[in-house]
Amino acid sequence: MAKVPVQFTLNGAEKAEFVDSGTTLLHALRDKIGDTSPKGGCHQGTCGACSVIIDGELRLSCLTLAETCNGATITTTSGLSEGGVLHPLQRAFLDAFATQCGFCTPGMIMAARVLLDHTPNPSRDEVVEALSGNICRCTGYEPIIQAVLTAARSNSQHAA
Repeated sequence: MAKVPVQFTLNGAEKAEFVDSGTTLLHALRDKIGDTSPKGGCHQGTCGACSVIIDGELRLSCLTLAETCNGATITTTSGLSEGGVLHPLQRAFLDAFATQCGFCTPGMIMAARVLLDHTPNPSRDEVVEALSGNICRCTGYEPIIQAVLTAARSNSQHAA
């Protein structure tokens, strides 16, 4: 199989790798680059655990070919904290006990991040809709929804 060069910005750092043609971004991130924050759940695009942000939009890294990400800016949950300080979403998830087993957490946080980037003060229904592509088998969703709403309130208080 032919190797394909890929270059992109991952969490603020330039990355360049050679990957097999047809390699998913999930595989490239986890196995080539070492960012294990996106999780491989279903590998079919139905669970959301592999969600990342590519050029400001939520994408499923298990369905995205790495070679299509040349020149892109990619953010994973590993890139959200700064200087050891958790991002407000990460802090809200922790405080709300919204991370029981933690497997869905990276995808949930990335979906919530995109929502808050586009809708800083979302309604509960908007949060539910934004998270609808992510499956959680532990929390019953309510702690996750509350964590996102708490993070939104926290962000709006800091902006004021």
